[in-house]
This record gives sequence, structure tokens and C-alpha cells, in this order.
Amino acid sequence: MDAVTTDDHPSILRLRAQILDLMDLALAAERAVDLSRIHPDHRSGAANLLHYRALRALDLRALQAELSRHGLSSLGRMEPRVMENLAAVAAILSRAAGQPVPEICRPFPTGEPETDELQRNADALFSASSGVTASHPGTRIMVTLPSEAATDPTLVRDIVQAGGDVVRINCAHDGPDAWRAMARNARSADPRTAVSMDLGGPKLRTGPITPGPHVLKVKPRRDPLGRVVEPGMLWLVGETDTATDLQSAPVTDAETLDLLTVGQDITFHDTRGRRRIARVVRTESRRVLIAADRTYYLTPGARLSCSGDDGRRIRLTIGELPSSGQYFLVRAGQRIVVTADDTPVNPDDPSTDLTTIGCTLPEVFSAVAPGHRILFDDGKIEGIIESVSAGGGGADSLVARITRAGLDGAKLRGGKGINLPDSSLPVPALTDDDRKDLETVVEIADMTALSFVRSAGDVAELLDTLADAADTGTHRGTDLGVVVKIETVEGFTALPEILLELMRHRRIGVMIARGDLAVEAGFERLVEVQEEILWLCEAGHVPTIWATQVLDSMAGNGLPTRSEITDAGAARRAECAMLNKGPNIVAAIGALDAVLDRMGSHLDKKSPVLRRLSAWTTPGEGPAATATGSEIEDEAVPTRP
Repeated sequence: MDAVTTDDHPSILRLRAQILDLMDLALAAERAVDLSRIHPDHRSGAANLLHYRALRALDLRALQAELSRHGLSSLGRMEPRVMENLAAVAAILSRAAGQPVPEICRPFPTGEPETDELQRNADALFSASSGVTASHPGTRIMVTLPSEAATDPTLVRDIVQAGGDVVRINCAHDGPDAWRAMARNARSADPRTAVSMDLGGPKLRTGPITPGPHVLKVKPRRDPLGRVVEPGMLWLVGETDTATDLQSAPVTDAETLDLLTVGQDITFHDTRGRRRIARVVRTESRRVLIAADRTYYLTPGARLSCSGDDGRRIRLTIGELPSSGQYFLVRAGQRIVVTADDTPVNPDDPSTDLTTIGCTLPEVFSAVAPGHRILFDDGKIEGIIESVSAGGGGADSLVARITRAGLDGAKLRGGKGINLPDSSLPVPALTDDDRKDLETVVEIADMTALSFVRSAGDVAELLDTLADAADTGTHRGTDLGVVVKIETVEGFTALPEILLELMRHRRIGVMIARGDLAVEAGFERLVEVQEEILWLCEAGHVPTIWATQVLDSMAGNGLPTRSEITDAGAARRAECAMLNKGPNIVAAIGALDAVLDRMGSHLDKKSPVLRRLSAWTTPGEGPAATATGSEIEDEAVPTRP
């Protein structure tokens, strides 16, 4: 690498002019926005975000290469302090060229460590209501609590002791009493534990499907030759009994279960009229485990019997059973109809030629158009909308042609997510249910997460609602930490404006919700999108939460995949990593903590190349970019005459 020398005088002058032009551009972007509404603690971050966005509207790759050739900073780590980085480079170039250091460079001396503001904001967001605000230099761990956390304080204690810094309560499940119990258990385990509560947001899902038959199938496990290697096991339990690890069926006369003994044979006829024999292999109080070597089907009202020790017949009646889930089998090439009618549909209805299913948000029909993509069930099924009928009064519908549904088709069930990545949905992120849930959130939580944020207006609505709650004495709405979940392309594109609106509030953060985001942006683009969110939030000194499928396999079955470990290591670049619930969650927390600790000394090293980011370029701002095939041709950095 060549050092700066006087022999390079013409190129040094040109580089100096380019850097000074970038500084002018960044300051002009800051002056164009009124920062008086920004919370005082975030004004420097807001200004830096504007500087960064202005520069990233340009293609800086050629400039980076030339700066590196001269042994200078390539601006690859400028996110935390854009103007300071530019000023330092401009000052070096000025001295090398024998020019005075411009006045524009003088207000930006090297100050405290560049991560301090982001660190302070992270400490503020993740602090608990106990008042503990100790600095946490590493990546925190957030853990989603299962429903049993409300009644199992030992589980919560294990989660916290394993390394859970923040517990997450999903308001889409359970209710206020359970939420209060979860928060109470978390704080009892450690008062330093912060409590986060996710608001459910608008739920765009497929409508209901008529329930299938209430039937239970029990079958043995066989080897490749068809020989039984393990009998089919079934617990017979009382109707109010809790579930077990194995299949269970309630009986209406639970007291008779205590009359059964190990070794007795129970006989019955299944739904096909076939006689079956099951042997009692274990007994507990009003609970009996039976085993059979042949497959059988049971429905409510089925009669089972056996001979008691005194020779009399013991009779049992099967109680209510859950219905089997019905579905449409969807294949690529076929057409389906999505309607605003939420009446349950029957997949076996012979009068319907096309697969027809409802959706939960009729507002979407005014926002979609032919050619827009529609995806179902976490992207497992994808289609293109061919026609739309938005007549109102429940007659709204669309027809989509399926373009992807797996090699053998895919099952489309009721209550599955729908994504419309090409459509701007007229649906607020804060729903009526969310407003009701906020009454409990401000009472017990340290922070809340707003789902499906698409615009700065969504953020403003939540902040105004929290301010009203504080004004009416509901609690501490204005003190509550606020996290926006970026999980749509629309929200990603509007992220600069979302962050500036969010900066009205003191305690803020961004969750990179990669589940829906991957579906909407496309799995192949997810890695790019999540990087850009990290960069922009770092420029704004806004802490981030790395979420969705972090060590999911380990939390579920105890063994992580190789790619999950790599992903967990990448989470070290965020201020918090979120784990979902699972039977092995405690082990997953320990593994994540170890990975984050090992990667702590590696991932501050970052040297990205700065191509133009078109996602956050305001129309008419900065040089235009034109697409040619798969290549992006961007205008170079302007040069002073």
C-alpha cells in the first residue's frame, strides 16, 4: 500500500476536494431536517444518521479504493461518526497537499470512544424497572417466555440464571393475568431482568377452515419389514387432566380408571368396526397407559371394556377429542381465490371449482393489484395476483395463480400468515387490541415492541398513545422503552424516517424481525437487508435486536445446526439477540452466551464496500441510479472544480 507523498499532489488535491464535497453534502442533509422534535439525547445520532444516508446515496467504491491506495481510511467504519471520519481524512489530505485544514474540519475533533453513545442507548433501553442501569458491553440475550412461565417460576429462574438478560412476553398469546405472573417470576429470579412485551399488531392470515372429524389415530412403530418394534401408546385420562408427552384421550368416567390394573386387556371396536385389544402397561391416579400392536381410530363416545378382578365388566367411554385439521392441497399452476368472507370453508365441498379461502383483513383488497405477489404460510406457497374484485360489502376477492408450492404441493391451512410484499397496506400497526393490551404493558413492562411497522406514522401513533397514557396517570408511558419491529419491505424502505420519528422518545431500539422480512424481501436478499439495517441503526446510535430462528434447532431438539452457530456468531454485531421458546431453551441460552462471548473480540472489525443504497434514497436526492440487467450503474462521487 502506498503512503501519501508529494508526488501524488494532483490526486491528493482531487481526493481532498471529493471529501470536502461529501462533508458539504452531509451537512446540507442535516440542515434540511428540523431536529428540534428529536429527544436531546438523540440529536447527535439523528444528525449522524442524516449524514450517513446522504453519503450512502452515492457509490463510494472508487473513492474507497483510492483512499486505501494512499494508506488512508476507506470510510468503511464511518457509521458511528460520519463527519469525524470525513474530517480526519480531509485534514490528512490537506496537510499532505500543503493546504490549510478547512474550517469545516475543525468542529469534529476525536472525542470519546465511538461506541459510547450507542452503548448508553443500549443500557437505557434494556434497563429494568428496578433502576439497574449497569453498562453491559456485550450482546444481551432476550428469551421468549412460553405460557408455562406464568405457573413455573423455576423455569423462569433457570432461563435468567443461564444468561437471559431480557424476557419477552408475546401479547398474541395468553392474557393479562398470565403476563403479570410471567413478569413477577422474572423479577423474582433477578431484579435486573428486563421485561419486554410484543404487541400483536395487525394479523393478516388465512380465514378459518371447517374442522375435520374429531378422531384420534394410534399406531405402533414398525421396522422396514413391517414388524412392530414399539406398540402404539395411549394415556386414558380424566377429562380435566393435563396433557402428557404421549398421546392421550379423555374418558367421561375417570373414576373407573382406578379400577384397572397392569396386565389387563381392554377390548373395543374402532371407527372401522375392527376389534382391537390394548393392554394396560402402567397405572397412576385416574390415569392409565395402554399399548396395542395394531393401528386403531377412536372418536368421542367410543366404548372400551375389560374384565375386572371380580369378573365384572369395567366400561369406559371416550370423551371429547380435538378435531383433525383440514387443509387445501395447493400445487404450482393452479388458481386460488382469497375472499373477505370469514365464513369457514370446507375443502371437500364439491360445489366449489376453485380453492377458496378467506382472509382476516378485508382492507387489503383495496391495496393489491394484478401482478402483485402473494405468499402464504411463511413463504411456503407463492403466487401472482391475476385479478382483484374490490366491491365492498364482503364481496372483495382476488384470484392468484400459484407459482411455487413445493414438488408435491403444499398444505394451505386456516390461520396461516399472508404476505403481500408489493402492496402498501392501509392498515395501522397499532390495532384496537394493541391499545387495550397497552394498559397492561405500561403497568408491568420495561419496554414494548410494535409489530409490522411500515411508516413513521405508525411510530407516531404509538408514541402519542403512550404520551396520552402518561398524561392520564395510567403509569409511565413516556418512560417505557419502545422497539420497532422491521418485518416488511415497506418498513425497511422507510427506516430512516421511522428512526427519526422514534428518536422523539428516549429509550428506543429496532428489532430485525427476520421471519416475515425474509418472506417479503426474499430469502436470497435477507442477508443484505439485515446488514443494511445494522449499518443504519449504528449510524443513528440506535440499539438493535437480532431476532427469528436464532438457535431454533437447539432450543427445539437440543442440537444446533452448523449454520445456526454461524448465525448466532453474527448476532454479536447487534446489541441483543433473541431466542424463541423451546423445550431445550436453557441449554440454547448457554450455547448462545458462549458463542457471543467467543465472538466478542472478532466482530468489531468491519470493512464493507460502500455501493449506493437505493432503498433509502429520497426521490430527487443524490445521483440517479439506473438498472441494466442485474448490474447497478451508479454515478460517481462529485468532484469540486
